[in-house]
Amino acid sequence: MSLRDAPRCSPEGHARRPYERPFTRRERERVTLLFGGLPRVYQALIEAAMAPLGYRTKGLPTPTKADCHRGREFCNYGMCNPAYFTIGALLNFLIDLRDREGIPTEEIVNDYAFVTAGSCGPCRFGMYESEYRLALRNAGFDGFRVLIFQQTADLDGCHDAGLEINLRFVLAFANAALLGDLLNDALYHVRPYETRPGATDHVFAEVQERVADAMRTELLPRLRCSRAGSLLDAVLPGARIDELRLLLGQVLKERYVDVLRDSARLINEEVEVDYTQPKPVCKIAGEFWAQRTDGDGNFNMFAFLESEGAEALVEPTMTWAHFLLEQGLSRLILERRLARCNGDRYSIPAAFAHWKSYMRIRFARALFRREQKRLHSALGGVELARPSQAELRRLSAPYYDSRAQGGDAYMEIGETIYYTQRRLAHMVLGLKPFGCLPSTQSDGAQAAVAADYPDIIYLPVETAVEGETNAYSRVQMVLEEAKVRCREEFEACVARTGYAIEAIRAYCRARPHLRRPLQRIPRREGVVGRAANFVLHVGEQMRRDGIPTCAGVRHPAGASSTRRAAAPSPGPQYGESAGG
Repeated sequence: MSLRDAPRCSPEGHARRPYERPFTRRERERVTLLFGGLPRVYQALIEAAMAPLGYRTKGLPTPTKADCHRGREFCNYGMCNPAYFTIGALLNFLIDLRDREGIPTEEIVNDYAFVTAGSCGPCRFGMYESEYRLALRNAGFDGFRVLIFQQTADLDGCHDAGLEINLRFVLAFANAALLGDLLNDALYHVRPYETRPGATDHVFAEVQERVADAMRTELLPRLRCSRAGSLLDAVLPGARIDELRLLLGQVLKERYVDVLRDSARLINEEVEVDYTQPKPVCKIAGEFWAQRTDGDGNFNMFAFLESEGAEALVEPTMTWAHFLLEQGLSRLILERRLARCNGDRYSIPAAFAHWKSYMRIRFARALFRREQKRLHSALGGVELARPSQAELRRLSAPYYDSRAQGGDAYMEIGETIYYTQRRLAHMVLGLKPFGCLPSTQSDGAQAAVAADYPDIIYLPVETAVEGETNAYSRVQMVLEEAKVRCREEFEACVARTGYAIEAIRAYCRARPHLRRPLQRIPRREGVVGRAANFVLHVGEQMRRDGIPTCAGVRHPAGASSTRRAAAPSPGPQYGESAGG
């Protein structure tokens, strides 16, 4: 029975979800699950992580402009860019299978399925599922399966389902995201400063393959139904003894730690950097898909920034997981408060269920944070500390209600204030898809932020597929202001050392450990750029080695003038708190 033949309305006239053939467990060995929309490194690691679970998976190619035009051809008008790019990439992949490789349409429909996240809104993200089905039907792939897992989905599902969202699946997916974040951060950390163009990409391709091999051969205990684990339900709802073993294995195993340590040694041996090159730090913010894709969906903005002499600070994918967990906690707390205000009394079972849900989210959040810190330390510990969701909510509270959902919600506002106030970025670039409704809300709030923080350099860019040249021109104009700040900061820090920059560079050339990409560089308060922090760090080593300062160069140990120049903007000042 196809979608065209299925009844679309109930006898009462209400709309009903179209019929779709289920994906069953027996089909896992035959059906290839397609997914897309993530940067390349994540897709490679997800493919590897799903292999031990018995899934055949394949990441779609990075979406291009041709994919966007294909999506517009077969979708409704007025959708946002992520929908057009992702749907178009899926359609072009299937059309290539049919027209170039000669696979019959019926075989494609039976042997492939598409997996993606779903949502109930509030933006057009909630309409993506229906758009996928419409586009597939219009392109001649009627009956092609689209498997949706909700972002708020429970771990308990149908035992015959082909796609089981259980603890094994969640841990495998989370490991792929955590490791992908680390590799992605390290790549954008090192590549702008490499001395041999292309060396970083070559080495990171090998590192990615090493990590993927470790994930493909990961052996996890099989989940077995066991009554012996029923007592654990009070602590871990729905857990069994084998699930507890999974969690303990995740916490105690050192396999990924060992792989990352070996990778860090390889990167330090094969890549040489020059951290005396002043480059402005550009924090990437904005809508989830647009700020993370690494193709035409955001005008290849990361590569463009590096070509213009900047360093891109890209947000990790796990930030979205922390955001969803924070939203879940807020919802539970709000429900409890509303019940008390209304005078409702919780029954003991209801109160216990509420407590279990609350503790479950807190446990997941603590586990993710612990794994992030452990893996980050194994790769050299050079990643910049990220703000906690509580900190972002607090910073954005005067400008954006954290209960308003859609897009990146309050996070863009909070990140703009956090990275500027803490002197962690010279500018913030907000990447938004064309016609993103929640992004319009945050852009309106950013006007109030800019009024209170006049030193903020913030530029929103709407990534309409036809506006590439205009976007590059706007970024170049704002980036020039960030470059001026970066150069002034760098020159002031060189003056603080008491050495000429030529002497500092000669000192680094004579010491290989100062040319390693994953070395730890202490961050000074009020100093943004990596090069500025680096010359201060090297200057201290030169003084310890007894190297005399250059004649005629001031050596202002206190450097009060530089501190004043690097002071935060005169907007509303918030208290300090530990980053998450």
